[in-house]
Amino acid sequence: MSYFTVKDEAEAKFEERKSEFIGYVKRVTTEEEAKEFVTKIKNMHKQATHNCSAYIVGEKKNIQRYSDDGEPQGTAGIPILEVIKKNDLTDVAVVVTRYFGGILLGAGGLVRAYSKGASEAIKVAGIVEKVKGIKVKFTIDYDLLGKIQYVCGQNQWHIEDTVYTDKVEIIIYCESNNFSNMCEKFTECTNGKVIIEDEDEEYYFKMEHRLYKEA
Repeated sequence: MSYFTVKDEAEAKFEERKSEFIGYVKRVTTEEEAKEFVTKIKNMHKQATHNCSAYIVGEKKNIQRYSDDGEPQGTAGIPILEVIKKNDLTDVAVVVTRYFGGILLGAGGLVRAYSKGASEAIKVAGIVEKVKGIKVKFTIDYDLLGKIQYVCGQNQWHIEDTVYTDKVEIIIYCESNNFSNMCEKFTECTNGKVIIEDEDEEYYFKMEHRLYKEA
């Protein structure tokens, strides 16, 4: 199981017919964190006309909330939520702040502006995949290091760390669905002369071919 979320906390601003819109986005892990983020932005912009928001939380996207914060129903919160859905994201909270500039935008204009505020903030934040992975330590003799490095290069497996003692210890963050394949290839290329130790499965961030503890 894997899913997508935002990489960083970010903001983006623009002006639409003299109204200023500021989009904010943050990765969250619980609904409480999402609510805290919304409250934080509201407190930052107490003088703003509106602080509209939406968030989706959970691996299965089971928590979905939105708020129009005084804008006409359906013109702010739902468009923000739809942008999150369109990008196939979860564990994400978005707030779009508006300072009214004196010109009415109409329902269609509001939908476009709030959608743009959410989209621009997500674009600045960047999108990253979250996958289930395992931290694995492979212990080998020095003369087998080149073979392991070759296999990693051929399969685009990133070596996270290499520790040199009387043996060589290689640390790799491996996607769970590739764990058996990796172990088989390393066992084969070393003729079984490898000690494999793995830790409990957990979520990692994935960018290109590398897994990270944090993105």
